[in-house]
Amino acid sequence: MMKDVFVVSDNIISPVGNTAAANFSALINNASGVKEHVLPSISPVPFYASLLEEDLSERIIMAPDVYTKFEQLLILSVISASKNSGVNVSSRETILVISSTKGNISLLETAPADALLKESIGLPASAKKIAGYFKLANTPLIISNACISGLTALLTGKRLLEMGQYKHAVVVGADIISSFILSGFQSFQAISAQPCRPFDAARNGINLGEAAATIILSSAINNKPVRLTGGAVTNDANHISGPSRSGEELCIAINKALKQAQVSSADIGFISAHGTATIYNDEMEAKAFSLAGMEAIPLNSLKGYYGHTLGAAGIVESVIAIHSLQQNKMIPTRGFQQSGVSKPITVCAAIMDINTSHCLKTASGFGGCNAALVFSKSTNYILDQQIQTAV
Repeated sequence: MMKDVFVVSDNIISPVGNTAAANFSALINNASGVKEHVLPSISPVPFYASLLEEDLSERIIMAPDVYTKFEQLLILSVISASKNSGVNVSSRETILVISSTKGNISLLETAPADALLKESIGLPASAKKIAGYFKLANTPLIISNACISGLTALLTGKRLLEMGQYKHAVVVGADIISSFILSGFQSFQAISAQPCRPFDAARNGINLGEAAATIILSSAINNKPVRLTGGAVTNDANHISGPSRSGEELCIAINKALKQAQVSSADIGFISAHGTATIYNDEMEAKAFSLAGMEAIPLNSLKGYYGHTLGAAGIVESVIAIHSLQQNKMIPTRGFQQSGVSKPITVCAAIMDINTSHCLKTASGFGGCNAALVFSKSTNYILDQQIQTAV
């Protein structure tokens, strides 16, 4: 029998807040980290993005030259999430799963091209340093699968706990924005010259963002409000950068996740979509939701608040979905005014009161990858809410 997997604790470090609660509160109040930046070191032209401004090195109790900004983000997020969680990060019963798409790629722009750069630029080098910082008993796992990295990391943690290989999984993701990353998206003509507008008729591209986020999962601590009940990954094999034109493959991931969670599409109260605000991604997602029979289910995209945070996106957006599920409040899609996709979908454009036991999180990325997760309120939490409502 598969073990239940509970969400024990979480964290987000972003331009709108340094805790999950602060981030959720900021979004409720329509605060966004996306703004115009003039940074010649990153781009020769002004660009909109959600960038961290704080010097993170001051918050780490180590020499600031030991860890890169990327590594500092991972460490600080794990520290925050693990505090008072009841989970010992260093224990043999705990596995650390790291999600990132680019890691320390910015070192190509700032460090000498020598043997040290070759040794330190890879994600395994960062994982080794973080393992040393926390004195981990187990070697961290690294998930780097384009924009579904965060959801894939959470699904990996879930499966490891279900198999009984570990009791706890600390899943952390981060990415920082550099000239290398921004210029890559600019070469695709995928960057919006204004704040992005997911699913909108006037959408024309993404904004990028910096963030770190952590979700701690456990099969041993079973008194928490939310469980990760289902998940699946598919690949449409359509194009190296262009998503499926039919949405069928994301729909397959959604249906597999629903089946594992033992729920139907009608049981889903809201969808946290990927919603990059590019022409093709939003169109593909709309088709997938239509194929899955989810046209009437309210959905949102958080890219208007955070930008696209790459390897952190799936975890950041899952944290907000979890808090929405607990607080019965759905965050609107910032920037959305009029639907610009070919299938009817229900885009949340204002704060919505919701009362549901299940929500869906989706993501898609380069190489045709798709992922879907289902988060569900635990039975005890539902009973407690019903009692409180009755009283």
